[in-house]
Amino acid sequence: MADSVNEKTLKIAYSGIEGSFAHIATTRIFKDDEAVSYIGFSSAYKAVVDKKADAVVLPIENSFAGEVGAVTDLIHSGDLIVDGVYELKVNQCLLGTADSTEEGIKSVISHPQAIEQCTGYITEHGLEVSTCVNTAIAAKTVADTNDPTLAAIASKETAPLYGLKILHADINDSDTNVTKFAVLKRAENIESNKEYSAFVLMFTLKNEAGTLSRAISVIADYGYNMRVIKSRPLHDGNWTYYFYTEVEGLYDSPKGKEMLSKLKNECTVLKIAGTYNPDIMI
Repeated sequence: MADSVNEKTLKIAYSGIEGSFAHIATTRIFKDDEAVSYIGFSSAYKAVVDKKADAVVLPIENSFAGEVGAVTDLIHSGDLIVDGVYELKVNQCLLGTADSTEEGIKSVISHPQAIEQCTGYITEHGLEVSTCVNTAIAAKTVADTNDPTLAAIASKETAPLYGLKILHADINDSDTNVTKFAVLKRAENIESNKEYSAFVLMFTLKNEAGTLSRAISVIADYGYNMRVIKSRPLHDGNWTYYFYTEVEGLYDSPKGKEMLSKLKNECTVLKIAGTYNPDIMI
């Protein structure tokens, strides 16, 4: 992050447009740097790979709707490294045109995860649903169509950007709705002496009985706690999977190196995908 006029302003890629939750997260993490919009997770990720941007901020999980699998797959298959995970409280709002009323709304548009987060409100009001790639794009769509019966589900920050008004605030089902965002960078941009207290570990297992149980036991036997573990399908074979874990502790300590060495005996692929400090709210 640029802390003074003598430091270079970084270019930080994100998926979406101004007003999206990804844009909000990016500008809070990188307050003094330039947020650069891309349409789609892959194009934002590729901007860093191609050195058009210095880092990318992508959502990895929502506390209510679950993981963002497409981003997990990018972390697994690509070379960028996680260099921080941050949590953003998400308050979804119903946004309409100047002539809209809450009672007059017949349909809503938003990102599928935002819609899932607001299922209770949508069902209670009998609203038709359509999806788009981003909450801010949903707001822009409502502004462009100027249809008083169509509303967007998006952040309150989005409303003034597109000339919309908030018809109903905080319509998400959960009061503790939080999205985790990962910062990803090229290896040469990672600080070598960075302090961290957790790491992202990904692995695939040998096709043998009990390998998952043994792998988990290895991690636990060395005193490491897995904050997260989830499986994702591999794209190069049916019914084959990789595992994504977030593990508390240091992987490059003597204990960590010994744990990883033993874990390799159960794995066909073992990857340290990055490091972070947990529970940082932005």
